[in-house]
Amino acid sequence: MLAALQVLAVLKEKGVKASEALKCFEPAPQILKNVRYQTGKPMELPEVISAIKTAEAQLGTSGRLLVRPSGTEPLIRVMAEGDNQNLIEDIVDGVCEVIAKAAQTA
Repeated sequence: MLAALQVLAVLKEKGVKASEALKCFEPAPQILKNVRYQTGKPMELPEVISAIKTAEAQLGTSGRLLVRPSGTEPLIRVMAEGDNQNLIEDIVDGVCEVIAKAAQTA
């Protein structure tokens, strides 16, 4: 409570609106999809590793990709975020497709 009052006091003193002062970042588009598998470790397959590296290279510095197995169920979670909504959709869909195919053959 005290911290909130101090922030408000500084805003009033500086003559700045809270909406201006507290707008620190623009949220980036983010997509999360899950790929279910039956057995094995799809994340260790060469085609999956290659697809992840390719996707990370496509994103470059304009976003990030996180691919990880769920800790509680047989799922691989694929999340990407970045500046370009279409690019991250394509990347997530592509990685999910490779994981799904690899999981079927494993």
